[in-house]
Amino acid sequence: MTIDAFIDALPKVELHVHLVGSASVSTVLELSRRHPGSGVPTSEEELRAFYTFTDFPHFARVYQAVNSLVRDPQDVATLVLGLARDLSAQNARYAELQVTPYAHAIMGMPMREVTEALNLAATASREDHGVEMAYIFDIPGEYGEEAARITLDHALGEPPAALVGFGLGGIEQKRPLFRDAFAAARAAGLHSVPHGGEMSGPETIWEVIEGLGAERIGHGINCLGDERLVAHLRETQIPLDVCPTSNVCTGQVGRIEDHPLPRLLEEGLYVTLNSDDPPMFATTLSQEYRVAHALGLSAEQLAQLARNSVNASYLPKETRQTLLAEIDAVPTS
Repeated sequence: MTIDAFIDALPKVELHVHLVGSASVSTVLELSRRHPGSGVPTSEEELRAFYTFTDFPHFARVYQAVNSLVRDPQDVATLVLGLARDLSAQNARYAELQVTPYAHAIMGMPMREVTEALNLAATASREDHGVEMAYIFDIPGEYGEEAARITLDHALGEPPAALVGFGLGGIEQKRPLFRDAFAAARAAGLHSVPHGGEMSGPETIWEVIEGLGAERIGHGINCLGDERLVAHLRETQIPLDVCPTSNVCTGQVGRIEDHPLPRLLEEGLYVTLNSDDPPMFATTLSQEYRVAHALGLSAEQLAQLARNSVNASYLPKETRQTLLAEIDAVPTS
């Protein structure tokens, strides 16, 4: 079996992907033509150029422009189902999709209607595409306390049935920690899955571990500059949701050849492989496995990354065991 055939056959789980960032080029073009004046290109060539990022703040501005196209609950459901369709084609069975309630609130969407759209989309994803969809509500950190309040109110007041986690994204250097919001979310039974160490150093990772009780960390690639942190992550096996192509596209890593994924594994850290905002970065979840192989990982190591994602997910135990058995059944040679 070729490595491409192996990757295609491998059952997969996506733990780090954003709702707006998952919108395919065709979906974004449809929305931009439906809602002119947003600043988002209406031709495919111009849109692909629009998705060429200079740094993370530039990416954040582009992301916000695309988000402005999501103006009603039907748009929200369309994005979820588009992701389910794309994941199904890659033999992905489950995703924990990061949704930003604040972004929908400022577009005037009532939280009840957003929740209804997410519920309907989760059912349709399962029935029409065979993909189980769960949700993580994340605070866009640079928008401050108002964003935290709206996110928490939605998570605790009118959550979708498949809400499993509470997250924190945005520009790390411009965000407070929101400890109270995370404490309330965790008390309500939600898992803590903030971003950390994507665009800043080890201190941010320490902050989300000690201040937010992080159970999984989005990215975490800059942990390697702190030996004590590496030792802590090795001992606790807190999963790092790593997104190699994203890190290059947003300027966090200069070249894909320099990505720290192999070293993270050599250090004995718990790593999952993810796509983050796949169409924006011209990638897919399957492509991230191909990137990992190009970085030197064997088929068995790729299978272990797939197992890691299953075990780090918030799927029921029985479903995890079924998926693990399917992964084990795929021959590595």
